[in-house]
Amino acid sequence: MIKSMNFIQRQMQKRIEDSLFKGKIVVIYGARQVGKTTIVKHFQEKYPDSVYLNCDEPDVREALTDASSVEIKSFIGDKKLVFLDEAQRVKNIGLSLKLIVENFPEIQVVATGSSSFDLSNQISEPLTGRKYEFLIYPFSMQELSVGQSEADIDRSIENRMIFGMYPEVATKSGEEQKEALKSIAKSYLYKDVLQYQNIKNPDVLEKLLQALALQMGNEVSYGELAEAIRVDKKTVINYIDILEKAFIIFQLKPFSRNLRNELKKLRKIYFFDNGIRNALVNNFNPISLRQDVGSLWENFMISERVKFNNNNNIDNNIYFWRTHDKKEIDYIEDRGGKLYAFEFKWKKDKTKEPKTFLEAYQNSKFEVINSDNYQKFVL
Repeated sequence: MIKSMNFIQRQMQKRIEDSLFKGKIVVIYGARQVGKTTIVKHFQEKYPDSVYLNCDEPDVREALTDASSVEIKSFIGDKKLVFLDEAQRVKNIGLSLKLIVENFPEIQVVATGSSSFDLSNQISEPLTGRKYEFLIYPFSMQELSVGQSEADIDRSIENRMIFGMYPEVATKSGEEQKEALKSIAKSYLYKDVLQYQNIKNPDVLEKLLQALALQMGNEVSYGELAEAIRVDKKTVINYIDILEKAFIIFQLKPFSRNLRNELKKLRKIYFFDNGIRNALVNNFNPISLRQDVGSLWENFMISERVKFNNNNNIDNNIYFWRTHDKKEIDYIEDRGGKLYAFEFKWKKDKTKEPKTFLEAYQNSKFEVINSDNYQKFVL
């Protein structure tokens, strides 16, 4: 049974709150529906002298677009804490934020954006050295496991692998989960990508995502993807870049330093949320009836590890490893020059140590993560 609750504490909240009123703009990135607005509303309740402005509203966009400092102050009023939700919707928002920082240092602005390709581009130059940036993902296992026993966590793991961790999905159960996930996938997933990047053929985008979903956990060739969905390679590269900046997918690049036959060009692409991936291929079958359990487990563990590192402010370089004779490791973290290698197996199967890798990279560590020992990896 999935635990239902009104508000789940996000790990990023304390770090965000600690950055307030220090003379810089606070920027919160994350896909739509991951809980950015919920965090903002929580802060708004805690700080009465604040105002929430939704930049999806035309009047808000108009008031903040190419406005003078006097016009901005008149619109904000006497509020000391200003929340600009979906700030990327405002043209030249970076210049407006710069005016606030320079002219009204007593005002703290918190701007959220569901796509880094617009908001980041607009604010990077005007706000150089004047912003704190935070990234919010769907719920992490660590966030949802607070107050739960190890047995409770284990009981929820198969559901998380299938339906994912979006807040609206993770706090529901049964058929409601499936409907909530389908709604997110259809109504919100492509909204920023299509709206802000002027993509004229959403069918191609959907075909690309479906192709990536089916290849999850395998090396991806841009050329083969282009051939499969009948577009040119440049379009595939562009769309994948956009999908990354909309926080739908992420890439692992191959690790290569010592061996001549190490893979250097192909990459693996994963989804930030298993539920979104399963919605794309329309497969919500239980684990016992699936042929893709290995890929689901690998995607789930790697995406959870990415969340864990982000939420705990751990900065690692991450890779996969493979040689041309097909020796491989699913996931590698480079922590300050020391390598930690992980293989993901749903069941506690026997796995040979990758001798070629361990001999080439001495003092590195190797571990198999399975359904018995995963908690130490993501919690």
